[in-house]
Amino acid sequence: MALSTASASALLAQRGAEKTVQDQDVGRVVSHDSIESTESAVVRFLDAVLLDAWRAGASDIHVETSRSGLHIKLRLDGVLVPGPAFTGARSPSEVLNRIKVLAQLDIGETRLPQDGRFRVRLEGRDVDMRVSIMPNVFGEDAVIRLLDKAQLRGASETLTLEALGFDTAATATIRRLTKEPHGMLLVTGPTGSGKTTTLYAALSEINTGRDKIITIEDPVEYELSGILQIPVNEKKGLTFARGLRSILRHDPDQILVGEIRDPETAEIAVQAALTGHLVFTSVHANSALDVVGRFLHMGVDPYNFMSALIGIVSQRLLRLKCPECAPASPDPGSRSVGCPACRYTGYRGRTVVWEIVPVNDTIRELVIQREPLRLIREQSRQMGVVSLRDQAVRMVERGLTTFEEIDRVVSPNE
Repeated sequence: MALSTASASALLAQRGAEKTVQDQDVGRVVSHDSIESTESAVVRFLDAVLLDAWRAGASDIHVETSRSGLHIKLRLDGVLVPGPAFTGARSPSEVLNRIKVLAQLDIGETRLPQDGRFRVRLEGRDVDMRVSIMPNVFGEDAVIRLLDKAQLRGASETLTLEALGFDTAATATIRRLTKEPHGMLLVTGPTGSGKTTTLYAALSEINTGRDKIITIEDPVEYELSGILQIPVNEKKGLTFARGLRSILRHDPDQILVGEIRDPETAEIAVQAALTGHLVFTSVHANSALDVVGRFLHMGVDPYNFMSALIGIVSQRLLRLKCPECAPASPDPGSRSVGCPACRYTGYRGRTVVWEIVPVNDTIRELVIQREPLRLIREQSRQMGVVSLRDQAVRMVERGLTTFEEIDRVVSPNE
């Protein structure tokens, strides 16, 4: 889709505005503040940016201030690409102030970070915007996360391991792990690698209505029917650790902990897995086996941890070659040339690439005995575990992505 700097057809609705009207012509909700300043170049520009980002499927909008002025970037398929150019006569700070007004933040505060939210109606859809404001030497930067609840709800209803890109063998392995009566299944990877989505898909495998499934998340990303989902609220004292302790008193069968961030949460999660619960969780780690070191570094007893652990899924998201402009080349790794459909990046859409390690007694003994990671990795290869890198190369051979994309996402030793 080509970039557009034209005025958006949907004006922003400031959350909490005292007066709103319904525009019958285009079906948009317009805040009273927007009506009074419709002719403002800043308002029209920001309207256009929000609509363009939503139509393109961007996850985030970056509003960057530099010596040369204001720059807009969109995060598409995990990569930043240029957004609409700001040509307004007014200063970049007015765009930041407009964002602050919508998110109900302090316009006068420019030296400290601020966080907020607002909601906008775009082409008949209510889209939540999560805002982060950060000071810099030239003024302030903003990042706006787009959260289309209707889209997320629809995705959660059709969420399956196959739909995420896991092949038949990987799906069978994960399904087998989700059928265990107790234990801990870990999903690892960097930020933005799809860990939560994979955890949700794993939960969907066991969400039959016969068991009590409870999650604690920060934030709750998808609404899952039939599952009790608890959002972390650290301002009110509801941390992962405190929430997890409360969950254990709520008679759960399966538990999802959005992320293990601290030793206390790690210890409680391990104890939950050892006392008859099936625990799903995620940890930031570069590879499947690196997660072992993360838990041991947090002070978790290695025997208890390995007794609880039943499997590890390490994953990344790889961009797919754009089908609209893919070259007719015998080289499966050749890059698409770029077209309006992919915003001239050569890529459109993403799929998961993975390494799955089912934990057996041999691996448990190696970890408990503090054997080198090299020996543990060799044992996993003897079990038939395919590394992230090798799995990604297979996707190149199938013509799905490129070596350039693999090098961007997966390091040579993964």
